Amino acid sequence: MTRATAAKKAAPTPAAPQAAQPGGVAFVGTGPGDPDLLTVRAVKLIEDADVVITEEAGHADLVRVIRNRAAQARVPAPGETLAEPVEAELVDGGFGEDGQPLTHAARAKVVVKQAKRGLRVVRLLGGDPFLYASGPEEAQAVAKANLGFEVVPGVSSVAAVPAYAGIPLTTKDHREMAVVTCGDKVDWSRYADTPTLVLLSAVGQIGDIAKQLIAIGRSPQTPVAMTRVGTTTEQQTITSTLEHIAADARAARIAPPAIIVIGAVVDLREKLSWFETKPIFGWRVLVPRTKEQSASLSDRIREFGGVPEEVPTISVEPPRNPQQMDKAVRGLVEGRYEWIAFTSVNAVKAVREKFEEYGLDARAFSGLKIAAVGDKTAQAIADWGLRADLVPSGEQSAAGLLEVWPEYDEVLDPINRVFLPRADIATENLVAGLIDLGWECDDVTAYRTVRAAPPPAPTRDAIKTGKFDAVVFTSSSTVRNLVGIAGKPHPSTIIAVIGPATAKTAEEHGLRVDVLAPKPDVELLVEALAGFGADRRAALLEAGEPVTKPSDRKPSARRRKA
Repeated sequence: MTRATAAKKAAPTPAAPQAAQPGGVAFVGTGPGDPDLLTVRAVKLIEDADVVITEEAGHADLVRVIRNRAAQARVPAPGETLAEPVEAELVDGGFGEDGQPLTHAARAKVVVKQAKRGLRVVRLLGGDPFLYASGPEEAQAVAKANLGFEVVPGVSSVAAVPAYAGIPLTTKDHREMAVVTCGDKVDWSRYADTPTLVLLSAVGQIGDIAKQLIAIGRSPQTPVAMTRVGTTTEQQTITSTLEHIAADARAARIAPPAIIVIGAVVDLREKLSWFETKPIFGWRVLVPRTKEQSASLSDRIREFGGVPEEVPTISVEPPRNPQQMDKAVRGLVEGRYEWIAFTSVNAVKAVREKFEEYGLDARAFSGLKIAAVGDKTAQAIADWGLRADLVPSGEQSAAGLLEVWPEYDEVLDPINRVFLPRADIATENLVAGLIDLGWECDDVTAYRTVRAAPPPAPTRDAIKTGKFDAVVFTSSSTVRNLVGIAGKPHPSTIIAVIGPATAKTAEEHGLRVDVLAPKPDVELLVEALAGFGADRRAALLEAGEPVTKPSDRKPSARRRKA
């Protein structure tokens, strides 16, 4: 036996790899603050998670928003009724039962415990899981337990916050930069010639840092920008110089978290600021709507920089007596009607639910003409696999629908009856107009609009005292119900309405209408509000005044109004 053969025989046999235990965890970075900066992978994991281990106060709301959006985006198959979305189990991974922050080791124990359950676990961490976070320690603990894991990076605040402030960290003329964490003692002489510096954890030390940079040769006039809570609608940026930044930061009451950029690139902010200059940036906008209808409106408000706060004022419920609706649906199937007219998305939903109850589908509409009061209602009909034959091209309202509705013709129209499924509080104008055109109408209550419960006391107080910058009314009933459950908005609050009828109702309740949508459409309503905000901002700048929000009122002005 050769020495090589003997050595080969003596070598220990490698142990067979153990099968991984069921379970695992995804370490997901939530980025610098703006939820829209989440990666596609992060959103998918949150949508599918059974358990979500949170770290920050806003993580629970983030999870709910993402999962609700996913549920609303799902389109049911013909005849399918979607189940209510299942709530993810939320586990606090940042603080213990005593309210104190958990150590890295304690957080790791929480994560491993959940991962061992064999469920889909997502561990949310602010920023990036492997950058100034407890992700590495927690991932090691998961690996030690022989459980699987993955890491989903978060967008770095180092690049994102300056970008949201309109400050590029490099340009063709300034290609060098350095990121400095100022928690420990720093040898600033190393950065004497670095064109751009990005400082982390430096708010409290900025005065001393500025002095040291000037001492090593930096010009006292070197531009400096400080951005707090970047990428959120509370973002605030001040620009100054090394000589004055400490005093300016104190005057502006800048507090952590904040990112500081030093260098000539700061001067580009004047031309490239895009986030804080949005038309209604930071405006707190009240959205008094039904819960089911508020998502698209709120999303649009966020796009223009606003902060929507949804207050349900109307609850949509089935009619007290369903027999009238049952009879009308049977008549529709039996061919009793020539037309069906939908005056709202809720009406489409009510008829569709009744069809599903009877086991019917879109084929029951064969030979029936369909009218829709507007584009949104027509889209709801299209989502059902149907096409509206009649949609007003002008004013999208009952009056607009009457303008394009054909007169009854005994020769061309074999049936002279119209099925009109509507709300219990709908006006009679449409019915009267159709009768004038020679049609007979079955005006059927398809759903009831019921006033919702009053909002919490802090919200009611904010409405009455002018803490909201704007309110958007999408119907006359939202005006009546909001005033009924919460009181009149303060005179300083901008009132935006969707159409003339809603404007009239608002004025009848003593409200000054500032914004009127050009057409009854929620997207156009928000665009009109944004246009108002842009004009207001331009006027303030032209007058040499600081850009403020409608809720930023001087105490003396409030006393005079009172």
